[in-house]
Amino acid sequence: MTFELNPTETALVLIEYQNEFTSEGGKLHEAVKPCMESNNMLENSSKLMAEMRSKGCTVMHVPIVFEKGHKEIGAVAGILAGIAEGKTFESETWNAKYHPSMEPAADDINVNGKLGLCGFHSTNLDFLLRQRGIKNVVIGGFLTNCCVESTMRAAYERGFQVYTLKDCTAAMSVEAHEGAFEHSFGLFSTPTNSAEVTAALA
Repeated sequence: MTFELNPTETALVLIEYQNEFTSEGGKLHEAVKPCMESNNMLENSSKLMAEMRSKGCTVMHVPIVFEKGHKEIGAVAGILAGIAEGKTFESETWNAKYHPSMEPAADDINVNGKLGLCGFHSTNLDFLLRQRGIKNVVIGGFLTNCCVESTMRAAYERGFQVYTLKDCTAAMSVEAHEGAFEHSFGLFSTPTNSAEVTAALA
């Protein structure tokens, strides 16, 4: 697939590249490790991040972080209840910090306040994108069929041109990852990969 992206109108939105997912010792790492290894998503993400920075794109990091005790979560079922029960993504811990290869640069933007699945819902992501005249949103991160999908859908409904990176995303199984791209992502985005995005910025 070929398309063109104007760097000044394009943002790379990186969801939850935190040790909890990305690193040995993270509480959720073993669950996502097979999918991460199947598409080399961490290395691809780091390379694309550097490439898009060099082209003048906006790079935005969207972590999820909870205070000790996870008092922000009221859910009694589902993935948020699991986060609270597992005490994951706790503030001021190694688990909540970014993977070393995905650390923000000085000119990157940290989008704070994500407490649920969607990168827009409890954050100022929409405001930040519009302040910079962003039209194209390129999304990578975790989990393909959860926070990436929720953010993709929200961006699409807000009128952004959305691009989802198959080789820069991961789920808790390869099957879940593949299924999301096969059945859902084409409805709300242009499914693509890091090589195609790099070429589109040339």
